[in-house]
Formats: sequence, C-alpha cells, structure tokens
Amino acid sequence: MLKVGDPAPAFTLLDDQGNKVALKDFKGKKVVLYFYPKDLTPGCTVEACDFRDAASLLKKKKAVVLGVSKDSVALHQKFKDKHDLNFPLLADEAGKVCEAYGVWQEKSMYGKKYMGIARTTFVIGPTGKIEHIFEKVKVKGHTDEVLEVL
Repeated sequence: MLKVGDPAPAFTLLDDQGNKVALKDFKGKKVVLYFYPKDLTPGCTVEACDFRDAASLLKKKKAVVLGVSKDSVALHQKFKDKHDLNFPLLADEAGKVCEAYGVWQEKSMYGKKYMGIARTTFVIGPTGKIEHIFEKVKVKGHTDEVLEVL
C-alpha cells in the first residue's frame, strides 16, 4: 500500500473526451486524484458534484481534480455531460492504475464478497510525491476535508 511521502505511480489514461492524460502533465501543481466505484450512481454523483462545486476554491489552492474509475470513456462522457462536471474523468478499464494505487480491493455487500474500487483520494504534491491519503472516503463532507489539507 502506498504511504504519504511515496512517489505517486505514473500513469497515462484516456479522459472522458478520449484524450491521453498523464500524471506528469500536472508537474508543479497539486493533484487531487480520487478513485470512485461507478459513474451515474448516487454516491459517486454526489462526490463528483461536490468537487465540481468546489472548483473555484480548488483553483485558489492551485489544485486540479482527476476522477478515476474502471468505466469506459463513453460512460465517463455521459456522466460528465449529465452533471456538468468541470474536471477530467479518467478511464482505467484495465484496472492497472487502480492496482498501482492499491484501491482495487475485496469488498463485501450483503454478505457477498467481490472485487471493486475502494473510494480513496490521494493528494499529490507539485513534485509528484503523495502528500495525503484519504481511505474509506465518506462522500458527505469529503471535499471540505480535501480543501483543508490543501
């Protein structure tokens, strides 16, 4: 599992428009990299809309937001358009970035075990090192927590 102070694993993924986005593109900025389970679901929608609504505050902190799930580029585009999201959603369909960040985990619902994305947010500093990790994120109030550590 990654720890604060570790270099953030490099990646290049397609965004909701089909453009390549690499972590190195944001060198010199703070990156709020948040992993979420599924587009167009209630909790993920609340989390995305909270980040959308905090855009001006995040910009003041010189931070960019990147959302990552295993959903397709097309589904990301639909999610982004439906909720007027103002940050890139990255498609990790193969799950390699989820695995590199340790968020692809065994989960349990109604007694059934399955693999899925554990809702986790990483704050990555301008030099590419992890500055903060939020595990087992509770959606309500999460954006405020992120703003506090920025």
